[in-house]
Amino acid sequence: MHKLSVMAVAAALLAGCTMAPWYHRPAAPVSQTFPEGGVYATQPGQPGGVPNGRSANGAAATDIGWRDFFVDQRLQQLVEIALKNNRDLRVSVLNVEAVRAQYEITRAELFPSIDATGTESRTRVPRDLQTSPRNPVSIYNVGLQASWEIDFWGRIRSLKDQALAQYLATAEARKAAEISLVSQVADQYLTMLADDDLLTITQNTLKTAQDSYNITKVQFDNGTGTELDLRQAQTVVETAQANLQAQMRARAQAENALVLLIGEPLPADLTQGQSLDSQDLLTDIPAGLPSDLLTRRPDIMEAEQQLLAANANIGAARAAFFPKISLTAALGTESLSLGGLFKAGTAAWSFAPQITMPIFEGGANIANLKLANVEKRIEIANYEKAIQSAFREVADGLAARGTYDQQIAALERNTFANQRRLDLSDLRYKNGVDSYLPVLTAQTDLYSSQQTLIQTRLARLTNLVDLYRALGGGWIEHAGETPRPADAPVDYGAASAPVAASAAKAG
Repeated sequence: MHKLSVMAVAAALLAGCTMAPWYHRPAAPVSQTFPEGGVYATQPGQPGGVPNGRSANGAAATDIGWRDFFVDQRLQQLVEIALKNNRDLRVSVLNVEAVRAQYEITRAELFPSIDATGTESRTRVPRDLQTSPRNPVSIYNVGLQASWEIDFWGRIRSLKDQALAQYLATAEARKAAEISLVSQVADQYLTMLADDDLLTITQNTLKTAQDSYNITKVQFDNGTGTELDLRQAQTVVETAQANLQAQMRARAQAENALVLLIGEPLPADLTQGQSLDSQDLLTDIPAGLPSDLLTRRPDIMEAEQQLLAANANIGAARAAFFPKISLTAALGTESLSLGGLFKAGTAAWSFAPQITMPIFEGGANIANLKLANVEKRIEIANYEKAIQSAFREVADGLAARGTYDQQIAALERNTFANQRRLDLSDLRYKNGVDSYLPVLTAQTDLYSSQQTLIQTRLARLTNLVDLYRALGGGWIEHAGETPRPADAPVDYGAASAPVAASAAKAG
């Protein structure tokens, strides 16, 4: 009895183990903390930081819903439309379903397969070998056939673990795609607002330049002005006219890009949006520690799942060196006539265990094991690169967040100075104190400083959006919500249901 118990335990252990290497998560190849000092020392919410925008009140990016991060209702509406209609996101959801089906196919190999069969065989035997008066002979058979490979060495289980890891990696990729889409819609919307502002200042500059040109032309026609002044005024008009066309083109293309992201034309009933200056984004989301990115960033979790898949594949490659044991059985009835299939005495069965031991494979098994080990090293490098890229994105965002406020303040003072300079130069010109050249120079510099100010404001806002994404924000809609599984579609009428948890449980 004791021996039987030991054998049962051993069989259970053999059926449940694999030959995959013990997995150890590689150490993160980055510093333990994000950069500090210098440009990083003036973060919002810290001593020396410039308060400019709403506060996150210490909440991590993953705990902040995108409706809480963005206050512009028009932008919120566009994000909601994109989450329902974006075609790339739909492909990501379908990829998850496809890989889940592949996982279920692989997992099914762990269980016996049972088939119902019905056959008829008709055989003619040569006369010299004939032992029955009936020639040819028909044999009818109806029954069940079962086959099962006993997974002693864990080959199938390793393949199942590999398929599960690939499924979870695809689910994380789908989560990364949704988070990225939220930030892309926001960035493109802000770009469109910036193009609107650039169009406005270009139109204003063109109007001012046209008025100055008209006055200068009248003076030239009356003989009180020079052609030099006239041509200088004309250069400002033509430059502004050319810029206006460029800005109109950029504005139209920005809207086209936004339409592509949301997956439908801009609805006519969109709520009134806010201007670029009024976009009140959360500014002081804490960065935490680099190790936090391992659980916040879906792209890092995707890379680790790919590493786990490669690790499991080594187990399958190792198991290929050992015998395969399979059982085949059949049970049914057999008769020389259809009418006699279910009569007494027609029962038939067969049982055929088989063991296959690889002896010579031309080096294929050795090469497969080498390939599996190389692929694991590749995935380790990809995992480490994902961490390094995430660290760099966050560090870049922190460096930008610590400098944009002061840069914008300086640009605003510079724009004011240029406006005042233009007013004084124009006054001196009209009073005959100076030539038209200082007016031309001041007008050009003012226009340039206004453009730079708008572009820098846009860069500040898009940096905040991208930092929110880099820290893992954008997966939940409202703060306080329970995050969905990685493979769960956004709940805006989507038909698919969460399946990641059930797949992991089944594994």
